[in-house]
Amino acid sequence: MKQDRWKLYIGFCLFPLAIGALSALLSSSGMSQYDMLTPPPLSPPGILFPIVWTVLFLLMGIGSARVYEKRCQGCPNALQVYSIQLALNFFWSIFFFSFQWRFFAFLWLLLLLGAVLSMIRCFYRVDRLSAYLQIPYVFWVLFAGYLNLGFALLNP
Repeated sequence: MKQDRWKLYIGFCLFPLAIGALSALLSSSGMSQYDMLTPPPLSPPGILFPIVWTVLFLLMGIGSARVYEKRCQGCPNALQVYSIQLALNFFWSIFFFSFQWRFFAFLWLLLLLGAVLSMIRCFYRVDRLSAYLQIPYVFWVLFAGYLNLGFALLNP
């Protein structure tokens, strides 16, 4: 039984990592232009982004696996909201990097923030630790919103 649990967690962690990797791959053409943009204050070095996203995707995977394990009445709804926020997350980098729709990407990020907060609320009803694991994600999306808006304003 313990081996099956590890397989479950590995699968649930690989899923958001794969979504993030595919999004990065699809938006990689626009990422080369990122270094040529005027950055807003407090912009971190580019190497930080894949590190942070890897940690956040792993926390999402662990949280969603814990919710799935509960097999309760509210679980399907929580996992649906999780999937929606993951889809919103997937498209943000494509809008920002590939299409260079910076203001649209900012509005999309606000939608993502709402979905992340909704996911946390749903996770909290099922498993509090799963919800708490997503708190760094909220802070990162808020910071990403600041950066996104800064890039949009500084690079019309």
